[in-house]
Amino acid sequence: MYSTGIAYLLWLCSGCGVLGLHRFYLGKTGTGLLWMLTGGLGTIGAFYDLFTLPGQVREANIREAIHEESIRRKVEERQGKNSWRNVDDGKFRIIPQEKEKIERVILRLAKENKGILTASELALSANISIEDAKKDLDAMVSKGFAELRVRQSGSLVYTIPDLMDSNEPLVD
Repeated sequence: MYSTGIAYLLWLCSGCGVLGLHRFYLGKTGTGLLWMLTGGLGTIGAFYDLFTLPGQVREANIREAIHEESIRRKVEERQGKNSWRNVDDGKFRIIPQEKEKIERVILRLAKENKGILTASELALSANISIEDAKKDLDAMVSKGFAELRVRQSGSLVYTIPDLMDSNEPLVD
């Protein structure tokens, strides 16, 4: 989100708007360069910005929100019906809405991997912690939909028997 206070501070620091730093801040690179090369259009444009800066900040925030919404929709189309949540660092991440969605992710990954899945694969695909992925996979095991097995290499894997390739060597 753009701030009116920062925009005015940049306006002031750029010679009362003559250098156009506030315009660069608001994503208006073209007019920022124009202001810089022409001295704020002979100070007329810089003076104009003094009164219209709050509206320009609102406009930039709306542009940013539209851009984020566009990205969110594109990702939702690819990922299915998931929600976006704002995480502490100000970035948006996809988070499955319900347990049912996690189960679908588990089944999709298991199908892609011939019935075999690890907690780290699920965590990476569903954008959740490995601990949460392990809990979700253990819940599938407790319901009888999945099994916990050991590969010949000794690593633990979760299997969905209905989706398994019978050629994969596992030890019970």
